[in-house]
Amino acid sequence: MLYVVATPIGNLDDMSRRGVNALMEADVVACEDTRRTRILLQHFNIPRPAELISYREGNEQRAGQRLLRALEDGLTVALCSDGGMPGISDPGYRLVSLAVERDLELQVIPGASAVPVALVVSGLSTSSYTFKGFPPRKAGALKRFFESERDLPHTLVLFESPFRVGKCLAAALEVLGDRKAAVCIELTKKFERVSRGYLAELAEEFAEGKVKGEVTIVIAGNNPKFARPDTEH
Repeated sequence: MLYVVATPIGNLDDMSRRGVNALMEADVVACEDTRRTRILLQHFNIPRPAELISYREGNEQRAGQRLLRALEDGLTVALCSDGGMPGISDPGYRLVSLAVERDLELQVIPGASAVPVALVVSGLSTSSYTFKGFPPRKAGALKRFFESERDLPHTLVLFESPFRVGKCLAAALEVLGDRKAAVCIELTKKFERVSRGYLAELAEEFAEGKVKGEVTIVIAGNNPKFARPDTEH
């Protein structure tokens, strides 16, 4: 059995009972950072599993084969990330895909995810949206990325490095025009902060470099009611 276990994105009280039970049952726990997962296990008095394996970008092929062997040997494996739902903008989806290909038993334990939390708290339309993970780092690629989104009506949700928030917002403003957006920082944590406004205001607010914490950006789609009246595209 492969359990895909959502873990809190900041507030440990958001951990589900099903998630705790799955981690207790697992023979093997696969996670991004074993140090962070140990803290989670200790907080909920979950005994350390027989194996605690690091499964992250960079080692997912080698670690993935090890986890598949464990599953094929009849062991119970729990896959979790540092926070949120495994497989959402992290290599967890590769292990899930391999398990599906091999017709291995799979259960998803739902829970916290920064994407719907940011979408709802932004105050923007939730009827149709797209999540694109982390946008490109280089200026030219970032501009082309936003050009591909410019005429689409749905809300756009992104993750971004705290070092690049200002540059990302400036590029979005240049390409998309001055439409409504929200910058969500440290969601569910003690110092949660949500800045809402138009892209021009937010680009200026975050122009001075690094932000502290994890960042999710939500940008309105190409809809006149979310654009400044004099800058509609």
